[in-house]
Amino acid sequence: MTIEPLVAGAATLGFAWGLVSDRIAARWPAHEDGSVRAVDWRTPVVAFTGAIAFGGLASIFGGPGLAVLLVYATALVLLLATDLDQRLLPDELTLPLVPLVAAVDLLGLNPLVGPGDLPFAIVTAIAIPALLLVLSIPFGDGAIGMGDIKLLVSVGLLLGPLPAVSGLVSGALLAGVVVVALLAARRVSLRTYIPFGPFLIVGALWGILGAR
Repeated sequence: MTIEPLVAGAATLGFAWGLVSDRIAARWPAHEDGSVRAVDWRTPVVAFTGAIAFGGLASIFGGPGLAVLLVYATALVLLLATDLDQRLLPDELTLPLVPLVAAVDLLGLNPLVGPGDLPFAIVTAIAIPALLLVLSIPFGDGAIGMGDIKLLVSVGLLLGPLPAVSGLVSGALLAGVVVVALLAARRVSLRTYIPFGPFLIVGALWGILGAR
């Protein structure tokens, strides 16, 4: 199978950005004890996620739409790294994505949401985070992170209803598989806190790549 140079180049760039993101997350936000995490299993996970995301986007999209989605994927890969490292989706990354994606939508540069679909994307950006907040209430504070909620707003604006729901469901299914595997391997217990952010991010990427 021949891989187009653009796709190969994008995948290589994504892999490199994943490595850089891992090293950024090892230092920022600063750890409370001032430590810097060494390279470990998280490093290849982020790197290969970046490669698949960037390569996949380049194989499906082109023009300004590809540029827009690559920028968003760049932020998602860094968020994946920070959440795997510190269980944190920093406001410095999640909040700017909201007006950025809103501007892209209004300018007609989003290849996933056309002008006629914008009202549905806005409803999605409000409804999904609100629904998850309501569903998390019986489980107490911290059942879902506020970083996840803030990220979901931009995900809804970028993807629109069906891809956003598809990505969320895919992320939830992946989380279930991983949790069961970790329980079976006795790496975690039923009381272990496992962040949903990484699965949400992978689901969002899945929703983007599957939207076409």
